[in-house]
Amino acid sequence: MRKVLVLVSVLLLAACVSRPDPEPAVMRESAPPWDAPRDAVSYIDAAGLDRRPLGEDTDPWVLDLSVEVAGRPVPVPAKIGVDGVRAVQAVVHTHDADGVVWLEGEGNDVATLGHFFTLWGVRFDGDCLASHCSGLQVLADGEPVDDPVNLRLRGHQTVDVSVG
Repeated sequence: MRKVLVLVSVLLLAACVSRPDPEPAVMRESAPPWDAPRDAVSYIDAAGLDRRPLGEDTDPWVLDLSVEVAGRPVPVPAKIGVDGVRAVQAVVHTHDADGVVWLEGEGNDVATLGHFFTLWGVRFDGDCLASHCSGLQVLADGEPVDDPVNLRLRGHQTVDVSVG
């Protein structure tokens, strides 16, 4: 019985421990691959998007995103825009490492490619992807995009980003 009481006490204390403050968002300029930021809440805030409840799946839309740097594919990791510690997600995020980008929840129709790269923590300014600034090209459903940072993702089936 004493062991059970000790275990319950430990579990209750652990549940009361506050979550650590998130690290600030940093836009990486390093070479790929780029992992998904652990403290996604900082990146959600940096993108100017609302923090939505984790698992919110209303009004879903999906698209395929491919990224290529210097002729090599770059994996799009799972959990971009998802902060499991704080149980929040952005309206644009990934579930798996398969290049499928999800738009879910109220307001997902305003999510842009610029938002997505901010959530990923990778510099993307329309001219450069990370430190690669030669020949950036973005195609949405096979058509060239003039303003890739502000490309609204909802309504597209595929987005291809290549540089170098």
